[in-house]
Amino acid sequence: MLITIPEVLTKDEVAQVRGVLDKSDWQDGSHTAGVQSAQVKRNQQLPVDSENAQQIGKYILQALSQNALFLSAALPLRFLPPMFNKYETAETFGVHVDNAIRVPPDGQQHIRTDLSMTLFLSEPEDYGGGELVIEDHYGAQEVKLAAGDMVLYPSTSLHQVRPVTRGARVSSFFWLQSMIRSNEQRTMLFDLDQTIQSLGADLGTTHKDVVRLTGVYHNLIRTWGET
Repeated sequence: MLITIPEVLTKDEVAQVRGVLDKSDWQDGSHTAGVQSAQVKRNQQLPVDSENAQQIGKYILQALSQNALFLSAALPLRFLPPMFNKYETAETFGVHVDNAIRVPPDGQQHIRTDLSMTLFLSEPEDYGGGELVIEDHYGAQEVKLAAGDMVLYPSTSLHQVRPVTRGARVSSFFWLQSMIRSNEQRTMLFDLDQTIQSLGADLGTTHKDVVRLTGVYHNLIRTWGET
């Protein structure tokens, strides 16, 4: 399931974040790439242990904790802290797949990467190229969103960032482990939850059918969920 989460950050919040990022010191992105990815990765990243990265990352996670659409789609269990990258002219990240297991900066509990996220922090008209291309069952999907919007997609997907031809593409990228390992089960739960919310708006949240479906939803999470 590939889904867009609009307005994770408002335009004012994006401006505040960019004000910090634009004054930060960036490093060669290949420092954090694996052996295979390093061969196709040409971009810049904010050091993961920098104070700016940590503070903005916490800000983004706080915003997501209040985003109902994101919570419904992801059913998050554990996050890898948000990271930040920048692509300028001729920079790109060729076709690759994300590592299955990531180690957080604190070196504690490892995280299985079920879902990948890219939060766009540049307006699409401010740079040329730089599309995120995600391959799924329906073919290659091109993603280039407004600043403050985020795309959520399975980490099993092959994907790439096309070369930037002008300007700068700035974004935050990170991963999470979901309570629901299976993408298919997670998609069914998302569809069910969205249906419950729609019926609740039409019939009322205490309507017997809405209550029954809500029970089915939570019992499926009990059956499939990991903690």
